[in-house]
Amino acid sequence: MNSQPLPYIRSPRWMTDVVNPMVLRLGLFPALTVKGRSSGTLRTVPIGGPFEFEGARYLVSGRGNTAWARNLRSAGCGELRMHGRTEPFRAVEVIGAQRERVISAYRKALGRSVIPFFIRIPDPANHPVFRIERPEAGIAA
Repeated sequence: MNSQPLPYIRSPRWMTDVVNPMVLRLGLFPALTVKGRSSGTLRTVPIGGPFEFEGARYLVSGRGNTAWARNLRSAGCGELRMHGRTEPFRAVEVIGAQRERVISAYRKALGRSVIPFFIRIPDPANHPVFRIERPEAGIAA
């Protein structure tokens, strides 16, 4: 078994400290809220939004195994805030051939904006993908 952590591309400090808080405050992009895997504190980050493919919605981590992806994997659920509405959801990680199909469609749809991420981290297995599902009764995001 590989003991190396999965790679990810860290956002530049100016992005995390200046741009992201401003984007969240203004509601310019969808926001993901998920419980921190170590602290248990709710963490909110702007994301590119759910990606729709073959009738399902997905969150794709173009930057690799990011903190939000690790937190979502651990929590198994979260909330998406879009257009002034908050939607709780259950996250199901997609692996194998299905992940590769989703990532291929994601790359085609987003084009140039995600090319640098896939040049630096070319293996689809290093890009977490989560299918967004309605929460089951009793699951709190």
